Amino acid sequence: MKKDNIRVGIIQQHNTSDIADNRRRLIEKIEKLAKDGAELIVNQELHDSLYFCQTEIPDAFDLAVDIPSEVTDLYSEVARKNHVVLVTSLFERRAPGLYHNTALVFDNDGAIVGKYRKMHIPDDPAYYEKFYFTPGDLGFTPIETSLGKLGVLVCWDQWYPEAARLMALAGAEILIYPTAIGWESTDTDEEKTRQREAWITVQRGHAVANGLPVITVNRVGYEPDPSGVTGGIQFWGTSFIVGPQGEFLYKASDKDEATAIIEVDGKRTESVRRWWPFLRDRRIDAFADLNRRYID
Repeated sequence: MKKDNIRVGIIQQHNTSDIADNRRRLIEKIEKLAKDGAELIVNQELHDSLYFCQTEIPDAFDLAVDIPSEVTDLYSEVARKNHVVLVTSLFERRAPGLYHNTALVFDNDGAIVGKYRKMHIPDDPAYYEKFYFTPGDLGFTPIETSLGKLGVLVCWDQWYPEAARLMALAGAEILIYPTAIGWESTDTDEEKTRQREAWITVQRGHAVANGLPVITVNRVGYEPDPSGVTGGIQFWGTSFIVGPQGEFLYKASDKDEATAIIEVDGKRTESVRRWWPFLRDRRIDAFADLNRRYID
């Protein structure tokens, strides 16, 4: 990293159907975190609106924004005014009929320094994302900022070790996951616990396997299913940051909104990679089958 230590701010927020109010509250939190010393601020997935993918509604495409647009100008000014690197998550309108789930990164001067289009797109009850999002076409490329190279991925990508590995191999110094995940109402308490613990565990594994800190910011609170087919989603929050050995540096509530500033130690990342040189010992000569869907 370009700095030995980075002060990372996270914003775990409960959203409503009032987009202007969601943005207003988000910006207030960004300003407060910046005032308290945050240098990098990470937001949750699709942070401006409700999670509209619970149903397949053509009118929901009206929520998408162009890049650039007045919305990106707004976040650019917020990043510049508060002198922070800002990771945002937007519903991108690329062209008529072509939309992406896109993470957009602003440097601390307000410039757009990179974007990542979500590569893995789920299609499950209450998560009908394939209806809305075209899979990303920008690959797994870290975004260069004044603080270092950010390996920005999005939500469903967090279940895939290949995505984390490719970001690490391309020089990412931190892995970042804006997220929207929660419980379906009919799941048992035991199943809910298993799901959330699996979600945490797999991402801690990415930290360990790649020797990198991981920042995951999830939305929180209940959002109803507009169709009434399901009982809606209780987003489980639990935003967290782990170090390069998977050690917890921070974990948020599973029920309440949260903001926090956590110091991430870049020197520790270097030290851990020297102790555990996983990149050195990879058998790249034996990995060709990873390019296959399944080995029959």
